[in-house]
Amino acid sequence: MKLTTRIFGEIDIEDSKIIEFPKGIIGFPDMTAFALMHDKDKDTNNIRWLQSLDDPVFAMPVMDPLYVKPDFNPVVPEENIKDILPLEDEDLLVLVTVTVPQDITKMTVNLKGPIIINSGNCKACQIIIDDDDYPVKYPIYDYLQKQKELAQG
Repeated sequence: MKLTTRIFGEIDIEDSKIIEFPKGIIGFPDMTAFALMHDKDKDTNNIRWLQSLDDPVFAMPVMDPLYVKPDFNPVVPEENIKDILPLEDEDLLVLVTVTVPQDITKMTVNLKGPIIINSGNCKACQIIIDDDDYPVKYPIYDYLQKQKELAQG
């Protein structure tokens, strides 16, 4: 599938790489086809992009929540992920959306609404975690800066 996107320009997505969200994502129920993209110009792959194939202008930054909250381990009832079952542990990919405001020091991730991807059948869903330990706006700038300093030694 060829597509001209706002962020990546013209891309060609293999059918096997298309991720289907049977119920869309929160706020965008009609967007059901996505691809997970990496920005090759950046020196890190911590932030990836969930690129809509239904609306090429729409892409949102996502990342592994364990990178910024190593103890992220919410209880997820099977009912919440029934659309992407069966799900084996080795096929599980969890991502959270990243918000990058004008003031980058206020960057956050949404731990309350993670995206669960089953790489085995290329189906995904976004769920709501019913746990106050996981906020919608979890600040990550300071943590990312510390990680960067540690990496530079």
